Amino acid sequence: MPSRPISAGRSIRLALPATSANLGPAFDAAALALDFYLRLRAERAPDFFVTAEGRDAQICSRMENHLIVTTYCEVLDSENRKVAPLRIHIENEIPIGRGCGSSAAARLAGIALAVHFGHLRWKDDRIVGEASMREHHPDNAAACWMGALTVARMANQVQAQVFEVKPKGKWPLLLAVPENPLSTEQARRALPFQYSRADAVTNIQNSMLLLSALANGRPDLLPSALEDRLHQPYRAPLCPLLPALKELTGETGIFGAALSGAGPSVLVFLDPKVSPAKTKQRIAAHLVKRRLQAELHLTTIATHGGRDGGDWRKYHGSKK
Repeated sequence: MPSRPISAGRSIRLALPATSANLGPAFDAAALALDFYLRLRAERAPDFFVTAEGRDAQICSRMENHLIVTTYCEVLDSENRKVAPLRIHIENEIPIGRGCGSSAAARLAGIALAVHFGHLRWKDDRIVGEASMREHHPDNAAACWMGALTVARMANQVQAQVFEVKPKGKWPLLLAVPENPLSTEQARRALPFQYSRADAVTNIQNSMLLLSALANGRPDLLPSALEDRLHQPYRAPLCPLLPALKELTGETGIFGAALSGAGPSVLVFLDPKVSPAKTKQRIAAHLVKRRLQAELHLTTIATHGGRDGGDWRKYHGSKK
């Protein structure tokens, strides 16, 4: 991971991408950055003040237990730095509570603001590690901060080890977002405490095959590589979009589907040789037939993460 400390300034802009974690078998280990964002600008102010527009604007502007502000204050307090009040304006495109990495993006925003205004000089591994500690897993935080595809693990309590992969070729995606949210805690409670050796080995094999498929531009491997035995079978009753969309695997234009994070949203991998718009229409018709409702968003892999977003690059003290 690059080591790039960050210096402070009077104001800052950030753009943090949505993320889709787990990707089927890569449970708590891998994630993709997606091309829609939590954007914000912040500047010093006499008191905290948050405004918001876009998706879930009411939630994003609610000051009580505000995740960005709370994280910002907690990080500065833990580092014995003065908490400078901020005026923050948010433009949000990430669905909240739908398995699209909204909490990781918010926590990273708070950490980035603390690093910037608190003169912390933290590097990427510490920034991702701090967010991962608060998220209790590193996958979303790593992809959100670094961009593209990341494989991550915690090296210790405050530092993450992250491997970045730039997927080869074109990877059109469709995100199916249901109306009702699902908390990560509820999704975690659906999981068993133990797994068989056969299930563990199968997931290791499939996750390595998935990484190879993405890194080498082999979408034909996805129908097998996306198969999972650790979390999706147990979460499917809470996420009815998943079994419905997995039925389409192998049909024209569709390589496979996986839960996005803990759900309930589902990420569908599309064939770049087929019109994404036509594939979207086919998926919409299938969901109607199954009497399921969802917002369908065409997207792609975001090659840049939060460290590259907005004005952030101006504040990097050193390069690779």
